[in-house]
Amino acid sequence: MRTILIASPKGGCGKTTVATNLAAFYATADKETALIDCDRQGSSLHWAEKRAALAHPVLGMAGKVGSKVTARVPTGAKRCIVDTAAGIRVSEVAELLEAADALVIPVMPSVIDLEASEAFFAELAELPVVKRKKFPVAIVANRTKPWTNATQMAVARLKESPFPVIAELRDSQGYVLLAGLGKSLFDYHSEQTRAHQDDWAPLLKWLKKLD
Repeated sequence: MRTILIASPKGGCGKTTVATNLAAFYATADKETALIDCDRQGSSLHWAEKRAALAHPVLGMAGKVGSKVTARVPTGAKRCIVDTAAGIRVSEVAELLEAADALVIPVMPSVIDLEASEAFFAELAELPVVKRKKFPVAIVANRTKPWTNATQMAVARLKESPFPVIAELRDSQGYVLLAGLGKSLFDYHSEQTRAHQDDWAPLLKWLKKLD
């Protein structure tokens, strides 16, 4: 089983959107997938409950931050996505790294989000396992509006961080609508949906290296 952490020091960055869509991608690829929700709001867990009756369900589980976060995941699971608590601290991430194979950090392209994230990045980069480049860490620029100067400047600033900006996911109301149905981008094949799926391709390619 491969375990992927989705974590951010800032709430409202679209962390759960990344976690649920990633879980759905693996489920639609016929990989048994668990989604552990460590956030008190339980949004990922509610999404998984709505998805239970669909063709490609995801096993939703409540969890707590810690090195044993995946202990209750069934043996047959091929992928485990961990939606961590909002505003997580690096010390908490350090515990989770013991149970994981990769860390994805969603960041919104705003000054407030960037400032909160930069201190987090600096501290994270000093963790021994990360500093030795033994643990894969990537940034996802989330809810971007690439036609705006604000997004362009924010992404440029993000690229100065210690970790690669592996994907840029454009803002879309589609994510909100689909989440309410327990669905994801990867449950559809329309031309419009495929355009947004393309945004995910670099992240999915990066994660495939874990296989």
